[in-house]
Amino acid sequence: MSEIADLFSLKGQTAMVTGASSGIGAHLAQTLAKAGANVVLCARRTDRLEALAAKIEAAGGNALAVVMDVKDDNTITAAFDTAEKAFGTVTVLLNNAGVADAKLTVNDTNESWDHVMDVNLKGVWRVAKEAAVRMMKAEVGGSIVNTASILGIGTQKGYVTYATAKSGVIHMTKTMALEWQKAGIRVNALCPGFFVTEINEHALDTDIGKATLLRSPAKRAGQLHELDTPVLMLTSPASSFVTGVALPVDGGHSVAMI
Repeated sequence: MSEIADLFSLKGQTAMVTGASSGIGAHLAQTLAKAGANVVLCARRTDRLEALAAKIEAAGGNALAVVMDVKDDNTITAAFDTAEKAFGTVTVLLNNAGVADAKLTVNDTNESWDHVMDVNLKGVWRVAKEAAVRMMKAEVGGSIVNTASILGIGTQKGYVTYATAKSGVIHMTKTMALEWQKAGIRVNALCPGFFVTEINEHALDTDIGKATLLRSPAKRAGQLHELDTPVLMLTSPASSFVTGVALPVDGGHSVAMI
């Protein structure tokens, strides 16, 4: 059993999590810490990051709170510099920062489109590129997991910008995987279904939200702990020959969309 457990261990790794101030990012940052990683928590809200870092350290882990806005190159560079000084080269990246702004296509605006694309698509590109460049410079391999969505695989009304960005993340992930495999850097995409977080808990509790969940084969939203094993698999040596994959974790919802 110890050999199997070692496959999923992140002991000695430096893991960066963007969008770590709440929801999926905050939960998975704790998961990576429990697996032994030194975790760098990145987001714009420092108060939440500091509280999460304290919680991780109280549980016996190592964590550092760092301000990052994925729309700002300067904060990205500074965050990686801080991470390296504290723990060494980032070798695991959970590229999770994202926003949602649900609108029908005819009601969308240039401002909404630009904001969602800048965070959900270009922001993922910015941070992944910075991580890869530094891994290559340090001559170490690593694992990058970009958070996409089942709405990048299938889609539904009202998510034109979000779905377009997330489908872009999937194809960007595949291209990065092709380019960076020679450097020992694996790049995969996590495609969560509907999980209850601060961003969507109100929407999922409406009649439309409940109907959406009922169309899923699982007939429910996912629970955050159900993301733990997929993420540990993708970030750890357990998936040493896995790259370029877009992995749905959705109770079969993306299959039902087709």
